[in-house]
Amino acid sequence: MFLKRNADFPLKEVVKIAAFGSGVRHTIKGGTGSGDVNSRFVVTIEQALREAGFEIVTESWLDGYDEAKKQRRKEFIRELKERAKKKRTLAMLEALGAVMTPPSYQGNLESDAGVAIYVLARDSGEGNDREPVSGDILLTEQEISDILYLNKRYDKFMLVLNVGGPVDLSPVLEVDNILLLSQLGANTGRVFAEILLGIQNPSGKLTTTWSKWEDYCVPSFGDKDDTYYEESIYVGYRYFDSVKKKALFPFGYGLSYSDFEHEFVGISVEGNVITLKANVKNRSDFEGKDVLQLYLSKPQGKLNQPYQDLVAFRKSRKLKKGETELLALTFDLTQFASFDEDSSSYVLEKGDYILRLGNSSVDTKAVGIVTLPEDFVVRKVKRAFTECDVKEMKIEVDYQDDLSGLEKIIIDEIKTETVSYELVAERDGFVSSLSDEELAYLANGSFGGSVFSVIGQASKTVAGAAGETTRKIKGLDTLVMADGPAGLRLSPQYYVDKKGAHPVGINNIMVSLVDFAPKLLKPIIKKQAYNKAPKGHEIKEQYTTALPIGTALAQSFNLEYVEACGSVVGREMGMFNVDLWLAPALNIHRSIRCGRNFEYFSEDPLVSGLIASAITKGVQKNKNKGVTLKHFCCNNQETNRYNNNAHVSERVIREIYLRGFEIAVKQANPMAVMTSYNLLNGEHTSESFALIHDILRCEWGFKGIVMTDWIVMGGTFDKTSIHRGPITSLIVKAGGDLVMPGSKRDFKEILRALKQGELSRKVLEENATRVLRLIRRIKG
Repeated sequence: MFLKRNADFPLKEVVKIAAFGSGVRHTIKGGTGSGDVNSRFVVTIEQALREAGFEIVTESWLDGYDEAKKQRRKEFIRELKERAKKKRTLAMLEALGAVMTPPSYQGNLESDAGVAIYVLARDSGEGNDREPVSGDILLTEQEISDILYLNKRYDKFMLVLNVGGPVDLSPVLEVDNILLLSQLGANTGRVFAEILLGIQNPSGKLTTTWSKWEDYCVPSFGDKDDTYYEESIYVGYRYFDSVKKKALFPFGYGLSYSDFEHEFVGISVEGNVITLKANVKNRSDFEGKDVLQLYLSKPQGKLNQPYQDLVAFRKSRKLKKGETELLALTFDLTQFASFDEDSSSYVLEKGDYILRLGNSSVDTKAVGIVTLPEDFVVRKVKRAFTECDVKEMKIEVDYQDDLSGLEKIIIDEIKTETVSYELVAERDGFVSSLSDEELAYLANGSFGGSVFSVIGQASKTVAGAAGETTRKIKGLDTLVMADGPAGLRLSPQYYVDKKGAHPVGINNIMVSLVDFAPKLLKPIIKKQAYNKAPKGHEIKEQYTTALPIGTALAQSFNLEYVEACGSVVGREMGMFNVDLWLAPALNIHRSIRCGRNFEYFSEDPLVSGLIASAITKGVQKNKNKGVTLKHFCCNNQETNRYNNNAHVSERVIREIYLRGFEIAVKQANPMAVMTSYNLLNGEHTSESFALIHDILRCEWGFKGIVMTDWIVMGGTFDKTSIHRGPITSLIVKAGGDLVMPGSKRDFKEILRALKQGELSRKVLEENATRVLRLIRRIKG
């Protein structure tokens, strides 16, 4: 999408072009860590421009930048080692996801071209959070200087953002053409070249608010031990809109080569379901698509409310000049009830609910009113979490709307749903015949036990897959799991021997760790980074498709497209014998600092849930292939992610951080859910009976398996953390079906707890039955 544009682009023909910025030659296809994918190729912007016929006249600048980048890498290694020393952790673990800020390179910006681009690239990844410093969230002085000079110097100039999340663009807003290219997988470069020439017309919208760094309001983030969600329900646009703070580029905003207008048609209601219809018309010369968005302003009663919540969206088909399409936006009002902690229920308070139609969160107009004559209890539930010690923000919202003449609908009856928390215990006969040891094996992944298992290389069946279920029980098939979410993360080359499948060739994650490995581990890391097959073994290949990052998929606001991407993953799972994909990841963009936001979809739970549902449907329409929703829940920072304690009120947990998961579970029936590493109000999510049994299984009706993220019992990589790691027996007792990737320590802890009477065999059999049921469903 464009954040800004004028009539200078698209170009009518290929020309000489002056190309600057790290992202020209080092185009980033996606973030690092488990979200990385080993694609056979990645087309950079430099390559794509040359393929299209452009003459790049700034090769000397690009070469000089490369040399400066090499020197910066040496400094970066020293900086990270020192940082790890202060934290008393391994430098190679500190390096996971760490962002190297760009070098300060002052090259010659002159050329004989009339068109210039500057491709700003930012990387991020698993294991580290972003920082509000120059070269990360903020622009460097050199970047600002170069961009502003190029904007004045060249007849036509475009700033291109090859980034996974927001960057503070406030110093360069005088630039007339800013393209948010994002990180679109293997063909990122080609997509840009086609946009530049008008072959493609971008039509995305922001799923996270972009603004100046100091405009954001997340009081507590990045604290090592405890994080307090003081911003309450005011996450992202809910905060900006409620306090009337003008963002640089608001939620839902995005420009294309086309211009549209929309016209409200009418509202209808059937029961609790409200449908709004509106026309979208293309009033430009370019074929294009638009996204209509429907927001709801709730009455300010006992419960404080944000200015508005997104409740529906629809993307148009491609419209020609002057063409109009009638769109219907539908939502169930009860699905947007607020959680009242005092009564432990979801409620809709009496009053006027204002419907707002627009194409961004700030470009909306009140078009109708739904009135409730009394308070309604939508769903009565059990309190799931202990009182939390957070002093939450409260904002007085003033709507200041002239509502006269608006269509008004009255809903005078809403039924109350009551949840039963008694599940029928299911124990399979085969499971009952297993010994305690066999049950303990079934509760564990197939043993890995090394650092390579923890970072997601624990499968013996498929090289480079993250893990698999036990191989210890005779006659029982194994489920293979591969990481995501931008495709399948497998070793691109491998060989097979009697012990299983083994990676060969270059392992990008391990290569990035070589410089940071301690002396004793360095030979092992190097061997893993540059694997060689023994003589006489055939080398096989399993390259996979690198899809756009999660945020880019969500920014399409195109559920059919997202489902098609999921289908690609499902087909490749069939090709490479993978059973469960460890994706999609749908944690909320609570702060733009989270290092893994590129994997996640949005600051909005509705967008997150609907995009996750579409991906899930796409994968699971492939026979016997399943997804794993993650990370359940409140995994919103990478800093001490293993043992950080998130302090969050139950209302905020349910309305913001669980809502997307609920949508995906109810709409798409995923085969598995993965708990997160962190603690939630003093308890590890993997140990939370309330989260796993009461909410996930009883309230939402989830029928699949629950697994942990990749941990070893009691494990922590930050020895200074005040919170303990998770305990396997407590995970099992809470209804956690699989402890991944599995280890002897986890196995022994289960047997110890059984022997000591701390864990019942009944619970273990119920968990094992769910695992067995999934194995039979997938393997037949």
